[in-house]
Amino acid sequence: MDSFELNKIIAAVLMVALLIIGIGKLSDVIFHVEKPKTPGYTVDIKEAVVAKTQKSSETAMEKIDIAALMALGDLATGEKVFKKCAACHSIVKGGKNNIGPALYNVVGRKVGAVDDYKYSKALSAHGKEWSFEELNGYLVKPAKWIKGTKMAFAGLRKEKDRASVILYLNENSDNPLPLP
Repeated sequence: MDSFELNKIIAAVLMVALLIIGIGKLSDVIFHVEKPKTPGYTVDIKEAVVAKTQKSSETAMEKIDIAALMALGDLATGEKVFKKCAACHSIVKGGKNNIGPALYNVVGRKVGAVDDYKYSKALSAHGKEWSFEELNGYLVKPAKWIKGTKMAFAGLRKEKDRASVILYLNENSDNPLPLP
């Protein structure tokens, strides 16, 4: 095949591309439709559904009967499930901070209160205490409960697992709090 034949093939491909683009532009001119200044109707369903979903999940978390939840847990299961947490946190008295802060005496402690650990801004500014309710909400999905936390843990979906871990955390303390 000589260069003249190759040039004819390339020219044909370019002409087809230009023809398609040209027909598209021409049809836009011929069939031009102006948008109305005011729409005929608006649909605000998505915003309403999102707001309603967020509101219902917040209310569900607020209305949890923490005493009933804590009754589901047991220490042996808590110790077993805590092994997921042990990759980043220590639970022994006097334990050092790892990737995450040491969790001995965590129940009842102010959020972000370990002095020698660098917390995210979100946790430092949270201003609450690690109560049974707060721990439960946080352990469902940390990044959703306190937006901006650097804890990348996905969370504990099962209520029994959360209750067991909270019992285990409470037990690993100088002064365990009375159960609700």
